[in-house]
Amino acid sequence: VQLVESGGGLVQPGGSLRLSCTASGFRFSKNWLSWVRQVPGKEFEWISHIYETVDTADYATSVKGRFTISKDNAKNTLYLQMNSLMPEDTAVYYCAYGSKFTWITDGRSQRGKGTQVTVSS
Repeated sequence: VQLVESGGGLVQPGGSLRLSCTASGFRFSKNWLSWVRQVPGKEFEWISHIYETVDTADYATSVKGRFTISKDNAKNTLYLQMNSLMPEDTAVYYCAYGSKFTWITDGRSQRGKGTQVTVSS
């Protein structure tokens, strides 16, 4: 499993960003993938997952209505569209292999190296 995130950056409150995650090493279309985030010194927060199509998507309460997860199965790419960003969304964002329930087991996970998102004026 290889996952590579991109698209992070500095954005003002209320702004938008789209994160991408290119994947390889597994059957992309038939596996759960998640977005998780971490503020340094704090635990990971799961924020969204998707299986094959958008009707399988689910979101953490903290991002529901603002973030949208999607998959392009032809490009083996996972996306996270983030709108109405707030300073508390500042974190390193990772795509992770697995669903909300399986992406981390005994503290171990398969995820990319992450991309920094900073929301600040």
